[in-house]
Amino acid sequence: MADPLDAYSRVVSSVAAELLPKVASVRAGRGSGSAVVFTADGFLLTNAHVVGSSRSGTVAFADGSSGDFQVVGRDPLSDLAVIRAQVATPEPAVLGDSDALVVGQLVVAVGNPLGLAGSVTAGVVSGLGRSLPARSGSAVRLIEDVIQTDAALNPGNSGGALADSSARVVGISTAVAGVGVGLAVPVNSTTRSIIAALIRDGRVRRAFLGLVTSPAPLPEMLRRRTGQDSALRVVEVVAASPAARAGLRAGDLVLSAGRTPVGDAQSLQRLMFADAIGRPLPITVFRNGALVDVIAEPVELTAGV
Repeated sequence: MADPLDAYSRVVSSVAAELLPKVASVRAGRGSGSAVVFTADGFLLTNAHVVGSSRSGTVAFADGSSGDFQVVGRDPLSDLAVIRAQVATPEPAVLGDSDALVVGQLVVAVGNPLGLAGSVTAGVVSGLGRSLPARSGSAVRLIEDVIQTDAALNPGNSGGALADSSARVVGISTAVAGVGVGLAVPVNSTTRSIIAALIRDGRVRRAFLGLVTSPAPLPEMLRRRTGQDSALRVVEVVAASPAARAGLRAGDLVLSAGRTPVGDAQSLQRLMFADAIGRPLPITVFRNGALVDVIAEPVELTAGV
C-alpha cells in the first residue's frame, strides 16, 4: 500500500512524534504557555514572561501526567527561564544549534497550550539576525539573532520548541510579531551560558559596556589587514558608561574585544557575562583611517544602569 504521506509530511509528523511528549503545558499565576524538557532530571526551558514573577506552578504532559514545578531561575533580558518539575518527566529533547540555520530551512513549532492536545505547525526560517527588545526594570537589552519563522504561533506556544527536521530544538518560541510572523529565542552557545547560570545561580549577571552597535562589512583594505569580513559599527555610546569613559565614539568600527574578533552583536554580547565585570577589556576600533586601542572596564548591569 502506498505511503499516503509525502516527504514533507513525514518530516513534520516525525518531529511531532518525537517532541510532543517532551513539551509541557505550563501554568504559573496568571501566566500560561509551554516548556521543553531538556535534562533527564526534570529541568524544563521556557520563557521568562510565561512564569512572570511566580515561584512555582503546574506542568501537564501529553501522556496525561501533571504536577507542580519550581522556578529555578529567570532572565527577562533573554526571555528565558528554567523550571524544575516535581514529577517524573519524559526523556529530554535534544538542544541543537541555531547558528547553523539558514533562511528557507524547514522548522517545526511544537507547543502545548492546552495541556493534553498539543500544537504542531510547520514553516520555514524566514529571517535570521533579527533583534527583539527585552526589559527588566529600567534595563533594556536587545535579544540578538532572534529567529523569524512563518510557522503559525499563538500565545500558548510561548516557551515551546522550534525544531529543525531532526527534532533538535533550535529555538524557544517567544512572541508573535504580526500576521504570519513568529519569533523564537535562539538556542546557541550564548543560550547555553544563560541556562547554566540560571541553574547554578538562579539569575544571570551581565556586564554593561554602554554601546549600541550594528553589524557592518569591512572595507577591502581592512579585510586584507585583519582577515575579518565584518565588524560592529558604533551607533551610540551611552553617556557616562564604561565605553564613554574609554573614549569610544559613534562611528567607530569595533574590530575586536578582549582580543577576540567581533563581527556581530552576539560575538560581543557573549563576552558580557559575569567574568567581564570590573576587569579591563581591550578593544580595537578603526577610526579615521587608523586602528585605535582602548581599554574599557565593564560594570555590572543593574536595573539602574
